[in-house]
Amino acid sequence: MPLKMETDISGDVVILYCAGRLVFGDETAAFRERVKNILLGSQQIVVNLSGIAYIDSGGLGTLVGMLASTRNRQGEIKLVSPTKRVVDLLRRTNLDTVFKSYRSDDEAVRAFRTNT
Repeated sequence: MPLKMETDISGDVVILYCAGRLVFGDETAAFRERVKNILLGSQQIVVNLSGIAYIDSGGLGTLVGMLASTRNRQGEIKLVSPTKRVVDLLRRTNLDTVFKSYRSDDEAVRAFRTNT
């Protein structure tokens, strides 16, 4: 299943909904391009991963790379509803200490407003 992405806006926060697979190749290239375009207008990004069925090392690396790019612009990426498979991968790679995850879009958006 290819990666599908949709965006929504909540104030000055952009919510990126991802569904499918975040894997090395066309999917990671499309994800990278979408985040770069979002960064042109907002440095506060919520990535909703509830629809991601599978992520490989290339997808994980792209996610980390986009976080670094965002932080270089004094921004932040917050994750929402990562699937159990993604949560397990983040834990195994200790990236659960780098990314903040939230249960809902609203919770992540509120976290931007309270800087948590």
